[in-house]
Amino acid sequence: MASTRILSPNPVEMAPAPSLELSQLDQLCSGNLDALLDGACRIASREGSFSKPQAPPACQAGKVPAAKASAAKKQLMVPRSPSATNCSPERLAKLREANAIVKNSWQYKCTGSARAAAVLAEHRTKRLVTGGPRGLAAQAAALIEQHGLDDTTYIYDLGNTTCLFRAWRAALPRVQPFYAVKCNPEPALMKLLAALGAGFDCASKAELEAVAQMGVPKDQVIFAHPCKRPCDLRYARDTGVSLTTFDTESELTKIAGAYPGIQLVLRIRCDDPEARCPLGLKYGANPEDARKLLASAAALNLAVVGVSFHVGSGCKNLGAYSAAIATARNVFDIGAELGHEMRLLDIGGGFTGHFDGHGHVQFGDIARTINTAIGEHFPAESGVRVIAEPGRYFAETSAALIVPVYGKRDRPTPSGAVHKDYWLTDGLYGSFNCILYDDQKPQPLVLRSPLLPEVAEEQEEQGAGKTFESTLWGPTCDSADYVYKDVQLPELRNGDFLMFCNVGAYTVAGACDFNGIAMTNPIKFFVFSGQAVDDAGETDVEEEESEEESEEEGCGPEAACKAE
Repeated sequence: MASTRILSPNPVEMAPAPSLELSQLDQLCSGNLDALLDGACRIASREGSFSKPQAPPACQAGKVPAAKASAAKKQLMVPRSPSATNCSPERLAKLREANAIVKNSWQYKCTGSARAAAVLAEHRTKRLVTGGPRGLAAQAAALIEQHGLDDTTYIYDLGNTTCLFRAWRAALPRVQPFYAVKCNPEPALMKLLAALGAGFDCASKAELEAVAQMGVPKDQVIFAHPCKRPCDLRYARDTGVSLTTFDTESELTKIAGAYPGIQLVLRIRCDDPEARCPLGLKYGANPEDARKLLASAAALNLAVVGVSFHVGSGCKNLGAYSAAIATARNVFDIGAELGHEMRLLDIGGGFTGHFDGHGHVQFGDIARTINTAIGEHFPAESGVRVIAEPGRYFAETSAALIVPVYGKRDRPTPSGAVHKDYWLTDGLYGSFNCILYDDQKPQPLVLRSPLLPEVAEEQEEQGAGKTFESTLWGPTCDSADYVYKDVQLPELRNGDFLMFCNVGAYTVAGACDFNGIAMTNPIKFFVFSGQAVDDAGETDVEEEESEEESEEEGCGPEAACKAE
């Protein structure tokens, strides 16, 4: 069945616009940036400056019905507030100045959100024309040359993240996304999603702390772990987390003793057997056990307010959502019969977000399937709030990984051929744990180092069809630490890089520092591409920015050890 196009980005016209510098705002607010942004937003809203932001060129909702596109825009609008009038003339002047600075920046023009613009500025995000493999490779080469990179590096494309968020809101207007933090807890990614209007799915004290530090309201967080550690449950109680999941009587007893005031969501099992990572074997009550669990909750004076499910990460069977939503309706009815006020439906995760060759966000037919099922079983007039827990959808295509080759060896084969061994700065204990645990198969692209002598063009042409069976070894002493053993690659040099696209989901989030080799905190850069795919003749970074501007206001590395 053909995929449904949700958004139709056009080739982007990256109109010249000044870059937002937070130092400009700091001078106006004496360090209280949050208060200044709040006030500027209120002023702008009252005066109409921020009330109707334009969608960035990369994310025009050309293929989306006008009503849905309008609903998506409203999610990014700053609410009007009369409190902006209660300002002294001096403060009002500062707020207006801040409003003008933010409104005229490219960060605001590309997101339609003052807070999102501030996030991009905070992380020194650089604009790119395109974010496809060639566009990212050109940017990676520039960063390698500028910073002398020789270690694992991520390039996050926050333009993709923004476009995916808009696509979600247009395709699923009734479903608020609660980003699954476990997928990739990158602060810049999370801050941007929070600024755009996402909530958060947390599964531990650390994840709850991370979203609390970002100032996310309690009603925008769900503690979506059905079997919580006592220390995590105590933290939830002490900080007033308002919503959590359960699927056993054991968990109900634990909650009744530690935090009886929290509102509960019953997680039921509704598996897609074809999902990349099925989850039902570990979590989710069988639907036939729902009545017993809901009755036990009532007997313990615990309030159950909704139902959740997770069809599995990387869902492939559309019917899984239809069946799960129908089952949730039955459980809702049982809950209401037993005296629970059922008002929340959590349709979990399992979503993937990709772009086709023209840069269109592809949601397949999954959005239509979900909207139809929700409309049938939970119509808008029911007042039921609907949320979801996408992680992979936002993170996967929002990051690329570049890893340098730092060791090599030739081994003769019995047939007389040559087998190449290459050592990389990352491996199975790092980002490539996704091969073992998430069934991913990231594909390497060769990126010649600009710090090495240029490979002669004729040599590249002569060797265009010449590749060698190669093994990519990780950096640890474990002989099982290899990424691939039989990948075909041209001859590489120490210092050349391999680039892996679409590796933002369940990669670095699962890394560890085995052997004392730091793999959990790689070097990071942030870009904002105008479109997600390469466009002929438009693959380089903005030509209008000089090297001095790139050094001063372009993206900067964030890592435990910055490359010298």
